Amino acid sequence: MNAPAPAPARRGNGSRYLFMALLGLVVGAVASVMVMRAIQQRHDPYPEAVMHVMSAHMRALKQNVVQNRCAATDVLPHLQALRVVSNDIEPAFADMRDDEKFAKYASDLRAAIDASLAAPPMACGAVQTAAAKIGEACEGCHRYTNQ
Repeated sequence: MNAPAPAPARRGNGSRYLFMALLGLVVGAVASVMVMRAIQQRHDPYPEAVMHVMSAHMRALKQNVVQNRCAATDVLPHLQALRVVSNDIEPAFADMRDDEKFAKYASDLRAAIDASLAAPPMACGAVQTAAAKIGEACEGCHRYTNQ
């Protein structure tokens, strides 16, 4: 009698399942990135950018005081940049542009910066005082908007 030939050994489907699982992970990751980008594009970065630039220049002024670098050439560029960027406050916060109190706080900030530019601080104590006045004007607006 002839014995039937043994059936060839079947390769497992494990590699197919692994491939499909990896493909699913890759497609899921790509889809997640696409969704996150779409959500991110709806967000307006302008208001945050204005605040980041202003805080960077305020930090630079404070750092100048710490480093005892309080000459006009060290201080004026930051004050001038703060003044220019302060013009963008109302346009950046379009939903609050028509609010009279908000406009007053923005105007107060510009007035504080203008006062510092009209009589530029020439010593570290004066820079510290000017930065404190500008910071107070900033805080007034932040307190109002966070109510």
